[in-house]
Order: sequence, then C-alpha cells, then structure tokens
Amino acid sequence: MRLLRGGRVDIGELRDEVAAGRIDTVLLAVTDMQGRLQGKRLSARYFLEEVLHHAAEGCSYLLAVDVDMNTVDGYAMSSWDNGYGDFVMRPDPATLHRVPWQEGTALLLADLVWQDGSDVAASPRQILRRQLGRLAARGWEAFAGTELEFVVFTDTYEDAWRRGYRDLTPANLYNVDYSMLGTARVEPLLRAVRLGMEGAGMYVESAKGECNPGQHEIAFRYTDALTTCDNHTIYKNGAKEIAARQGMSLTFMAKPNSREGNSCHIHLSLRDDGGEPVMAGSGPHGLSETGRRFIAGQLACLREFTLLYAPNINSYKRYAPGSFAPTAVRWGVDNRTCALRLVGHGPSLRIENRVPGGDVNPYLAVAAMVAAGLHGIENGLELPEPFEGNAYASDSPTVPRTLRDALDLWEGSGLARRAFGEEVVAHYANAARVELAAFDAAVTDWELRRGFERM
Repeated sequence: MRLLRGGRVDIGELRDEVAAGRIDTVLLAVTDMQGRLQGKRLSARYFLEEVLHHAAEGCSYLLAVDVDMNTVDGYAMSSWDNGYGDFVMRPDPATLHRVPWQEGTALLLADLVWQDGSDVAASPRQILRRQLGRLAARGWEAFAGTELEFVVFTDTYEDAWRRGYRDLTPANLYNVDYSMLGTARVEPLLRAVRLGMEGAGMYVESAKGECNPGQHEIAFRYTDALTTCDNHTIYKNGAKEIAARQGMSLTFMAKPNSREGNSCHIHLSLRDDGGEPVMAGSGPHGLSETGRRFIAGQLACLREFTLLYAPNINSYKRYAPGSFAPTAVRWGVDNRTCALRLVGHGPSLRIENRVPGGDVNPYLAVAAMVAAGLHGIENGLELPEPFEGNAYASDSPTVPRTLRDALDLWEGSGLARRAFGEEVVAHYANAARVELAAFDAAVTDWELRRGFERM
C-alpha cells in the first residue's frame, strides 16, 4: 500500500488492497476524554460501501463515563434522562493508516458530530480543531511534537491485573538513561514498536532509556499539531498492543511508582502561510514580539489550564522538587527546572511545556497551549525575564498541587470560559469531580498498611 505524506493512505489504494484481500478490517476510532481510542471494527467492504460516505454511530456515553466505562451523573450531553442516544462518527479519510501489528487491518479516526451535523463541543479533537481555527484566521499554523515516556514490565497485562499491579518486574533493574547496554535489553520490544509505527506511516526519530527502572521514550518527528495528536493516540494504543503480543506490559501513567514519573513534554511552534516561523525573531533570546507574547500567555494561563495538562489524581504525584517534573510556573532558556523551556534556534525555536505527564490527552493539552498563547498575543502581555538557576528553589507561583486545586482554578477561570466556552468548562470540571469522588471513596493499600493492625 502506498503511504502518502504524513503516513496517510489514499482511499483509492485502500480499495485496491481490499479487492486484493490484503485488507479486510477497518478500525474506526474516536478519542475519548481520557485520551483513549474507542470505536468499532468494521468489515473493510462495509466501510467502503457505507461508512465512508454515510458515517457510523456510537453511544454518546463515550464522552460521559469514567475510566472504568461506568456511566456517571453530571454530564449535560449524555445521561439516563436524555436516553443515552447516539452521536455520529464522521470518518476523516486524511487519518487513514495501515496497522502493521494487526493482520489485514487499517485504521482511521473520526470527528464527532450530532445528528444535525453540529460539532460535539466537548470532543477532544473538536476542541483542538477550534483553537487551530483561531490560528488559521490569523494565517498561522501550529506545529507540535509530544515526547511520551513509559515504563516496561516483563509481566503480562493479565498477570499485572491479577496481582493488583503490585510487585511487578521492570524490564530494566536500574537507571538506563541514555544507556546503550540497558536499552539493548528491551530492544526487541522497542524495535517492534518503532517499526510498527513506521509501518503506520509515522516518522520515528529515536528511542532512549530514561531514569526509572524499565523506563523508555520513543520520539517522533514534529508535524502539524492535529496530526501529531492523532499519531500520539494511535501510537499509545499500538505500543500497548505490541507489548501485550510480546508477553509484556507498559504503562504511560504519570506516576506508576515512587521513582521518576512518565512525562509528556509538548513542543510547540507557529508558522505563517509562507512557512516562515512566527515565534522566532531578532529580539532577546531569538524571539519575535509575537513569540514573547505567546510565551507570556502560557505563563498567564498555566495554572488555570492545568486541568487540561494533568487530568487525573495521579498526575499531580509527578510534581516534586528535583524530579525533572516542574513545580515553578516560570520560563527559562534551556532550563529543565522551569515549567516552560525555550529550546532551538531560528526556525527550530519552540516552547516546551513540561507540565503534562504520560496520561495527558494530547488534543486538550495542545488546545490549551494554543489558547494560552493567543490570550497573550491578543492582550499584549509582556514576557518577564527568563529564570536562571534552580526554579525548584524559587518563590515562584507553583503548578497546582492536587487535582482538587486544579479543578477549583478551572471552574473559576474566566480565561477558560472565553477560550473554550461554558459547555467545555462544565464538561471537564465534571470529569474531574467524578475522578475525585471515586478516589475519595476508595480504600487504598496505604490506608490498609497503616491501619489494619496498628490503629
């Protein structure tokens, strides 16, 4: 099958592959609130004859459940009161990929719309599309790269489940950050993931070890922001599937144990209609005036938008001094102790947001960065001097310390309402409340160890 620019497959080529019997299954997927792929396995013939032109349907509860797929109260879009009806899954042919790790399979993503054709406002992909539309109105395009870390275990997912995710064996028993020897131990899995993603049309750059035992990162070349987020979700799902096929498991959760957490640093830059960089210029640190205001907007909005960068209880366990996860809401030039790090030169100049963890929904996080940058530009915000030294030891404002703190900031944010609308603010506030209620009701291992005998 001929792969087109960005790894997308032409529909005509898909028809040829289906006719030849080489493709028999098409996965139609949407990204839910938790950043997971959800959808249907379709016969390739049915997809081409019916779904491609007429779409498919899916229950609206897909954007109104918790991580366990339980129906929960509090969502305006979907509930028992409105009957849990369908929304429309409208295929985006530009996202068509081969899935090399599944026999005879292709995949494409869908946009969510209601039966009348209007967008599902709270759909993550639609949230990002709206922010990118605001950039397009100025003649700009966002380019992004996401750096996802994960921890690999030699246990299967089923064994991990049965053992309550306790006493698992990491694929490396010591820190293999940049280690060629240590990464070689896991190379069969890393290579299978890299080649799988290359076969799906993604541009893989590299793989490297990280600090936590069994922790690794596979990096992909940046591209336009929407494609990056699409690829991110496909890769994340595919890496787990490939690990399972090898009798292993891996996790992207932000803080899987007491060691270093899994980050998802997001790099973002802007270009104009002519492909010229917008943020780069002749000012201090190689920034243009627009670039300075764009970064100033990141600082101004970061605390109020943290819910979109760190959506879970566990997300906030990463933020600790000396952990390479940020605590200080500051920016710096190539300074990894700050929440925002300016990297690159000239056309490669970009801002790196170090707040998100591996559990982030990339569409929401990139949308938040675009909205924050536009806030800085539209309001002419001034950028403070970059921080030098150890930002962990500074008296700077900090990233919210808990999900409850982030929820309070989000719900009280006029910035969020102006950027995303009341419906989106209410929807994701409810998601946070659901997460908090579930955690508050749980009896944890920590409580049992402390209290079972000794209290």
